Amino acid sequence: MFSQLHAHCVKKGPKILGLPASLTPFFVKKLLLQQLLNWQFRHSLAEGELNFLEGRFLGIEIGDVNLTWVTTIQNGQLAVLQDAEADVWFRGNANDLLLVAARKADPDMLFFQRRLVIEGDTELGLEVKNVMDAIELDAMPTPLRTGLQQLAAFVEAGMTLDSKAAQARAGDTC
Repeated sequence: MFSQLHAHCVKKGPKILGLPASLTPFFVKKLLLQQLLNWQFRHSLAEGELNFLEGRFLGIEIGDVNLTWVTTIQNGQLAVLQDAEADVWFRGNANDLLLVAARKADPDMLFFQRRLVIEGDTELGLEVKNVMDAIELDAMPTPLRTGLQQLAAFVEAGMTLDSKAAQARAGDTC
């Protein structure tokens, strides 16, 4: 019973979160995203590792949560924009992107399974991917890392439970 509820929460949770995300004004999302991104990437920004984004635009779309934004470097900080034309787009669903961020899923595998889509300037996309791959979980701020790992473990377990339930149903007669 609880495992079914767990799997259901993981499967439907992002769509449920999509409603408040779509109703939240962009300026609120912008403030939250800019603070979170600049907090997470503060060392990379200080060391100039993200300077390649200056004057270039990275689009991120989390489709099942209705969350889309474009980011670039402005005045040495990551800026979140709503209507800018992105040079490259990273698109995926919330659960997959969460698992990638927590190092519980391989982005290349998701790319080849078409669960992670990268469109546009492939050179820029590769630079972004390389920076993301180089981030050590231990370098993340502790509250962010702990929350990310706990949520990823919950999602991973729920996806596994849902997969097992689907396999069990595959043998059932209609």
